[in-house]
Amino acid sequence: MTPVDILVFGAHPDDAEIGMGGTIAKAAKAGRRIAICDLTQAELSSNGTVELRQQEAAEASQVLQLAERSNLKLPDRGLYMTKDIIDAVTREIRRLRPSIVFAPYWQDRHPDHVACSSIVDQAVFNAKLRNYMPEHEPVTVSWCYYYFINDTYEPNSAVDVSEVYELKTAALSAYRSQFEKLDSSYVDTPLNQAYVSRVEARDHLMGQKIGVRYAEGFVSKLPLKIDVF
Repeated sequence: MTPVDILVFGAHPDDAEIGMGGTIAKAAKAGRRIAICDLTQAELSSNGTVELRQQEAAEASQVLQLAERSNLKLPDRGLYMTKDIIDAVTREIRRLRPSIVFAPYWQDRHPDHVACSSIVDQAVFNAKLRNYMPEHEPVTVSWCYYYFINDTYEPNSAVDVSEVYELKTAALSAYRSQFEKLDSSYVDTPLNQAYVSRVEARDHLMGQKIGVRYAEGFVSKLPLKIDVF
């Protein structure tokens, strides 16, 4: 298949949209091929169903103009550092052959987000080893970045997403089962208590730091190369 430019990993459908939906939309509008890989189907979510969540993910993917979206169907709340799970993510990296990988930041209130970050780190390293799973051609990822979901720490880079912010909002709005109380059977969760408004406030605050209306922050574990100031 045609390699993607950017591969974004999330533990659940909606993680990538929360953390970097604007950046994805901006990159897609610039002609980049973007893929999202959700590790789980979020089958333990308090509201909604797996089937509904997949429909919502498909709608959000269309809004963001993704080249591809996949789901590894790993167990929700069962993301552990096992060889089988790391290998599944490694295979996905080798299948899609991205130049850049994004993963959740390694500190977050949700343990699955933290686990996803560590699993992706291991898989990116393994993906380049030609004698590791030699039946799949190795690939070297040029750069890894980490995005914020529930908790925001100090970024060392930020993307101005002001011009595409309505696309991020539309992508998040697709996840009605998570961000709205659709009927009396729905229970209160942090996600349906004005969560999207808090995400917008966070992105607005990040934008203020770099002099724009909205921005999304990221962290790289490696120094960012600057040719000249």
